[in-house]
Amino acid sequence: MSAEPVRDPGLQPERTRLAWRRTTLAGTVAAVLAGRAALHAGVSAPRIVVCALCGLLWLGFLAIANRRIHTLAASPEPRALAPRHATAAVLCTVGLAVCGAVLVL
Repeated sequence: MSAEPVRDPGLQPERTRLAWRRTTLAGTVAAVLAGRAALHAGVSAPRIVVCALCGLLWLGFLAIANRRIHTLAASPEPRALAPRHATAAVLCTVGLAVCGAVLVL
């Protein structure tokens, strides 16, 4: 009987951590540009509300990404991303894109 081979993850966990960091940076740029668009076109209550929503969505994504980055760094064999966290990350990303589009239009 042969023993189960040891999995060598190579650089995959590091690439995944870097991808989460790049995505967080892209979300940060989108949130800043949305805030700039909201203030540049004139201050109004709806624009401020949408801008605040952009900020909240960005903070939500930042929290999810930070948690995932720490999970990936903590173990050579990290747990899979929970479906609820993946869903939350997708919803934050899509919500941020929608808010940004509303502010630009």
